[in-house]
Amino acid sequence: MIKTNAANERIKRDYFEYLTEAGRRSEASVDGVAKAIRRFEDSTGGRDFSSFHIEQAKAFKRQLNEQRALRSGDRLSRATVHSTLSALRSFFIWLAGQPGFKRRISYSDADYFNLPEKDVRIAKAVREKSVPTLDQVRHVLAVMPAATDIERRDRALIAFTALTGARDGALASFQLKHLDLAEGVVRHDARQVKTKFSKTFSTWFFPVGDEVLEIVSEWAAHLRSLHWGDADPLFPSTRMEVGDSGGFIAAGLDRRCWSTAEPVRRIFRQSFEAAGLPYFNPHTFRDMLAQFGERVCTSPEEFKAWSQNLGHENVLTTFTSYGAVPSRRQAELIRGLSRRSAQPSIPPEDLLSQIAALVAGRDGNGDASGV
Repeated sequence: MIKTNAANERIKRDYFEYLTEAGRRSEASVDGVAKAIRRFEDSTGGRDFSSFHIEQAKAFKRQLNEQRALRSGDRLSRATVHSTLSALRSFFIWLAGQPGFKRRISYSDADYFNLPEKDVRIAKAVREKSVPTLDQVRHVLAVMPAATDIERRDRALIAFTALTGARDGALASFQLKHLDLAEGVVRHDARQVKTKFSKTFSTWFFPVGDEVLEIVSEWAAHLRSLHWGDADPLFPSTRMEVGDSGGFIAAGLDRRCWSTAEPVRRIFRQSFEAAGLPYFNPHTFRDMLAQFGERVCTSPEEFKAWSQNLGHENVLTTFTSYGAVPSRRQAELIRGLSRRSAQPSIPPEDLLSQIAALVAGRDGNGDASGV
């Protein structure tokens, strides 16, 4: 491992502060940038950034193209290489404007951190996601045990995700007061709930089945029967105690939220594998609900409401980022069209007006970044 370069560490600290405060980048995003810069430093032996030369960028690209992932042993994907080089290009553009570097690094030097256009297209290619079906989710819920408080919590967690499409960070931080069963709604209050971009919004329960809602209702009632209050977690962490053998064992529920979303993802993995199904992470439930909405919504207004229910300000976010038609369903639709009459079911002008209304989002100021 290379020796830490104090001068580099100081300028990196300034850059990370810039990304956080001026660029409004998340901690995870800054960590990704830090990893990319560290990879470059490893390739140069920790030389000062002030001594940068374009040959270093060329050598780094060659090295990155030959590097292999630690887990799989395969060469780094084009997406990983592209994101690493993009992070370095942005860093050196910023560096070129800093005192002490302006005469040594030009803005055009940063352009050497690039990939051929064909590799960029490969890196940015959108591939079909693996998304669960509602039937698969119902199967998982049906076979999950519910004898202990921990098992009931785990089953309610998956049912609640299907009911609301909540992200894993929110799932780990919801409190009982955010759930309103009488109104059929959960409040994503950014003051207490970890929402993306600290956005506050409400999600009314999606129509995924009474049996799914019943699991969530029974879970909330059970917590209330334990005299848990509004400020207690909806999905509490596991209380650990020292067992007879001296190791830690699960001993019921703790009146604290999970500190991270990792336990949520672990519950999903274990539950799907126990049901004989491949692992689907919590985020894929949002794709499932978006595709479900495309099939059940009958007007632009309905799909706009469905989109807002997922926390999207712009309906195009739902349409383009989540609503891709699976290839199997795509085949069904195309084959179905060939069996129809040549006369369309609705006038073309009506279809165009519906599409226009959907794209406009009926709000005119949506933010497509709310994926």
